[in-house]
Amino acid sequence: MQSLTLEQLRATHEAGGITGVTIKAQGGDFLVRFVTRNGDAVLTKARSTEPRYFSNPLQAINLLKGVGIMIGTFDVSLWNPLQKNTSRVRPDRAVALKQVHEAADYDRWFRAQVEQGLQEAEDPATEWVTHELVKEDIAQQRAALLVRASGNN
Repeated sequence: MQSLTLEQLRATHEAGGITGVTIKAQGGDFLVRFVTRNGDAVLTKARSTEPRYFSNPLQAINLLKGVGIMIGTFDVSLWNPLQKNTSRVRPDRAVALKQVHEAADYDRWFRAQVEQGLQEAEDPATEWVTHELVKEDIAQQRAALLVRASGNN
């Protein structure tokens, strides 16, 4: 059986070399098989002769539609949804996606805080405290803490 990468599939289809297509189930995954003028072929990964498996047949259908193949058949006689291929699980992606979501949540919170601050700054009822007044207050608090820490009440 021949192997076709996506680019080879496009070229073969454009040349009229594809005479039939079947999305075939194997366990919990699906692969795409072709009948070409030169015999049977299977869709493979880009730089490999290993078949390209799809966990969802809609992914395969979208790929075929993108190439321009609109008619084909299904063979689900060997389909077993309990037999999923676990070698494609990428826990590092789960961690990365969690970090992205946390960053997006923080960004939304931060932007809301900035927006709230800008709205309060425009409110005429907002009382503003000068820098000098804040420094004076902190100095008084510090002096009171030093007195308490030294034990001289």
